[in-house]
Amino acid sequence: MPFAAKLLQSLLPAALALSASLTHAAGFQRLNLPMDQNGPGLQGAVWTPCAEPAKEIKMGRAAIAGVQGCKLPDGRYPLIVISHGAGGSYLSHHDTAAALADAGFVVAAINHVGDNAQDRSRQGYLSIFSTRPREMRRLIDYMTGAWPGKAQLDADKIGFFGFSRGGYTGLVLAGAKPDFQAGLAICQAQAALPMCRDIAAGKVATQPYPQDARIKAAVIADPLNAFPGDALKAVAIPVQFWASERGGDGVDPASVQAVRAGLGTAPEFQLVSGAGHFAFLAPCSAEQAEALPEICRDEPGFDRPGLHRELNARAAAFFKARLQ
Repeated sequence: MPFAAKLLQSLLPAALALSASLTHAAGFQRLNLPMDQNGPGLQGAVWTPCAEPAKEIKMGRAAIAGVQGCKLPDGRYPLIVISHGAGGSYLSHHDTAAALADAGFVVAAINHVGDNAQDRSRQGYLSIFSTRPREMRRLIDYMTGAWPGKAQLDADKIGFFGFSRGGYTGLVLAGAKPDFQAGLAICQAQAALPMCRDIAAGKVATQPYPQDARIKAAVIADPLNAFPGDALKAVAIPVQFWASERGGDGVDPASVQAVRAGLGTAPEFQLVSGAGHFAFLAPCSAEQAEALPEICRDEPGFDRPGLHRELNARAAAFFKARLQ
């Protein structure tokens, strides 16, 4: 039985249970966090539950479904924050964000400074691995402390979604302790990267990595592995863990499986047969597919939209069970 059919069969009860809450569109609004003593300004977006029908919103080459400026219905909502992969953006997982908003969550995502589609100036440097978790803490601080809709957020119910370097980011916030001296898989192919030269030369500074106890559950997809030995044992929150069969972009299947095996608590696990690393990104628009074939093209016969229907339904069910 094909992968999508197997997942559909296994998830049909959950999908039916969620159907009543998936009748609304997602509200969409841009987000700008001001520069402060903790770092530069951050750009992103917020998706919210919305009682209006969805429309198409053009954002550069991306076409997303939502309602700009939709009024958040009365009630209190759990918060989900999203961290993208290397060179991605706050729109990298827009379909998942919209699906979670449809399911009753407020969802916020940002561009990581110096490691996003518009600015890759710090992408090859080790410092990005300490600033990423701090930027997600700033996002949570802003959403629960300054965002105009903060009164409708339940600050005791916060979840995290992360892909690739974003998965690494979530694991650090959940208590994992990275050790870059042990090396990174990407350095086998790109030894000239500044971070790879620093690792080879032993120039890896020891520094604290922030844990955030406000995060109560996480969905992690194809995480970058920087966690040797017992570095993941402190991760005690519930984790739903997704892995591609083929990997890619410096994230190989064996390293992802090592992350799974190292977690202190066994995660809810799904291996996606036939998937490459970029299959976890939102299905591409025609414009994106033409401009970015390396991240939009899957193996022949692989159904990325089908994967995302099941990923989004299962992620929503997971967060509902853990946070609501």
